[in-house]
Amino acid sequence: MIYGRLKLNSIPITEPIIVFLFLIILIFFLFFLPFLKPFYKKIFNFSTSFDHKKIGKLYLLIAFLMLIRGFTDALMIRLQQLLSYNHEGYLSINHYSQIFTAHGVIMIFFVAMPFMIGLMNIIIPLQIGSIDVAFPSLNLLSFWLNFFAILLINISLLFGEFSKIGWLAYPPLSEKTFSPWVGVDYWIWSLQISGISTLITSINFITTILKCRKKNLFFLKLPIFIWTCLCSNILILISFPILNIIIFLLFLDRNFNFHFFTSFYGGQQMLYINLIWAWGHPEVYILILPSFGIFSEILTNICEKQLFSYNSLLYATLSITILSFLVWLHHFFTMGSGYTTNIFFSVSTMIIAIPTGVKIYNWLFTILFSKKKKTSLLFWFISFIIIFSIGGFAGIILAIPNLDFIFHNSMFLIAHFHSVIIGGVLFGYFAGFQYWFSIIFNKQLSEVFSYINIFLWFLGVIITFFPFYLLGYYGMNRRTLVYYNLLWSKLLLISFIGSLIIFLSILIQILNLIFSKKQKNFMNNYEQLFLNNNIMNQNNDFLYKKFFFKNNFIKINHKKNIFPFLISLFLFIFSFSIIWWIWKICIFSFFLILINIIFFIYE
Repeated sequence: MIYGRLKLNSIPITEPIIVFLFLIILIFFLFFLPFLKPFYKKIFNFSTSFDHKKIGKLYLLIAFLMLIRGFTDALMIRLQQLLSYNHEGYLSINHYSQIFTAHGVIMIFFVAMPFMIGLMNIIIPLQIGSIDVAFPSLNLLSFWLNFFAILLINISLLFGEFSKIGWLAYPPLSEKTFSPWVGVDYWIWSLQISGISTLITSINFITTILKCRKKNLFFLKLPIFIWTCLCSNILILISFPILNIIIFLLFLDRNFNFHFFTSFYGGQQMLYINLIWAWGHPEVYILILPSFGIFSEILTNICEKQLFSYNSLLYATLSITILSFLVWLHHFFTMGSGYTTNIFFSVSTMIIAIPTGVKIYNWLFTILFSKKKKTSLLFWFISFIIIFSIGGFAGIILAIPNLDFIFHNSMFLIAHFHSVIIGGVLFGYFAGFQYWFSIIFNKQLSEVFSYINIFLWFLGVIITFFPFYLLGYYGMNRRTLVYYNLLWSKLLLISFIGSLIIFLSILIQILNLIFSKKQKNFMNNYEQLFLNNNIMNQNNDFLYKKFFFKNNFIKINHKKNIFPFLISLFLFIFSFSIIWWIWKICIFSFFLILINIIFFIYE
């Protein structure tokens, strides 16, 4: 025994894929470590700076790294299911269960959320004419909390295991009786730290938008992107405390026998499921609302005109924000809630599609009769409309309780979710990243690479996920390990080919970033921030430019602080030690967290 539950046999040396991956990472790290020496000062500068642009870049960096990790998991799942026709495949049941759980957690919490927060960090202060966010020190703390939450979920590869029961950890499977080892504990603490980080970020952005706007920038003059960010962060502020609380209750269940969710000791499993989806469905709209705002910004720039019916788009955004809390129960129509409850949530699910449809018509009428620029960004929008709309139609099908009884927990559901999240969320963030790339990095992406990248992403998503609709229709459940239906095998082969096309598109994207050129006419790019405002027609353009140039071309001495890093580091050590029951280190790190928080507040 080393400490607590952590033993030498806790390292999964019996899993050859994990050992091989660890050796590759170790060799890669040791090889590149000497070459990083010139960048040490720059790394330290970025990691301690309160500058919102630097913190935003760090968020974008970890989002891209975790996209590669999450996509690798997805590729392994596709290959496993392809090879498991009348065969056990190449992954053990233990490893396969960890992979599909980690894939869901990573893609939602550690790809989509950091990507969204990174873009918000850079663009929101610039668009509202603020020097920085309202609380720059909390902004840095949020980043480091997110970083160490990511480190915690990845370290489960080397010590112990990750959760094997799905990305939402339903009881009773997540209780101690059925998951006695450390996998669920890793899930609990990585999401708890990430949830705290996101909650702090939402408070920061809401305060920034409400209190740090430039003079005369009234609410009905705000860009749609700022409105969508405000609504998204309000949803975070309301819904994420639910997640943090239920995760803490599950922790008490597992370690101190509280039995909130263990039915044979008087708890209620349905309490957990109701609460997790009371957070979970607003989370979908938390992610997709900023994406809607990004496409609104892009279209006004491409079409060189204001959005069609700014007010209706704004009211649609506010309607989605409110209605998103009235649809969560459609996730468990099959669990015997009664026909009255099912009817209410079925109708509310269909109603929330109306403001989304309003947005689509706003965008289409903006494009109509406009002089469109020839740019690859328009094709991000076209890809988004096609895939997101098809995913939305599938959502309407699942909103009908009778049909949900057939398709619930099938591959049809997986196709719907991925069509909405990839088509709606990921395509939106990629488009926003490309659109504001010259402002963020003072570089220009290649249009040729961008066209190829968009085409491959669109083709890859269609080929990968549309066979899932047929697989769901033919009765294949998600997370299937072994099957005996030859038709399923053929459709899964098509899906695997699609995932290889997505892999190729990610490589093209990386090449585009590597070979991006230095921007020459950077001074004219302020239009990419402001054209969607009414500001440019309100004779306030001079003030807007003044704030923009002050933010970009006048050197601002941002403060630096090491305490956000230290607080997050000791919280990581505290979480790791509590997972493995290393109580001495746990108590010691807890006191170090308190000491650093005191110094942080004093600073």
